[in-house]
Amino acid sequence: MSSRDVVLARVRRALADVPRGEGPYDPPVPRDYQRVHGSRTPEETLELLAENLADYRAVVHRCGPGELPALIGRLLAARGARTVVVPPGLDPRWLSAAGAAAVPDRAEGTARELDAVDSVVTGCALAIAETGTLVLDGGPDQGRRRITLVPDHHICVVRVPAQVVGSVPEALPRLAPERPLTWISGPSATSDIELDRVEGVHGPRTLEVVLLAEDGAG
Repeated sequence: MSSRDVVLARVRRALADVPRGEGPYDPPVPRDYQRVHGSRTPEETLELLAENLADYRAVVHRCGPGELPALIGRLLAARGARTVVVPPGLDPRWLSAAGAAAVPDRAEGTARELDAVDSVVTGCALAIAETGTLVLDGGPDQGRRRITLVPDHHICVVRVPAQVVGSVPEALPRLAPERPLTWISGPSATSDIELDRVEGVHGPRTLEVVLLAEDGAG
């Protein structure tokens, strides 16, 4: 008896009690897990997000709508950024105080060209407080996935409280699974067998998150 025969025999035994004609998605699957963990106010959820972002070594900033252009300008200047990738749908006012030259997100752009760019500024789809995760879905203010993976410095703007959820189960219904979702928890990092942390292997070494308070938000 071959290994293939052994495996198939085990599969047949495992499926022996399955009614003939039943499909893999026919039986109902209980979805009774908790969506919300504990009780938090919107302010507490925002504080948890900021805490977990910082724990992942992201740099967190807070500002109001009128302060955003000046803040982004200062962050780019502090990096010495001369060029910045700009998604097609990014609000042009966000970069009105930036001294860096804007580089459009082009389909024909190469990884080598992106590697020569100093920074990238994007919005996001959602931010998850419990995991300190930013989710990008390729929306107009986020651009193609590669523009947030190649440049070494990423500034991501999160509108609060509208784009902040507490948990992953709360986030999933608000995301379209057919979109190119990128889940970011801190700067790019990995560790070797000796647990030496190396940053910037498969993404930006520096992640700065701006928590943008919407009008009327604290």
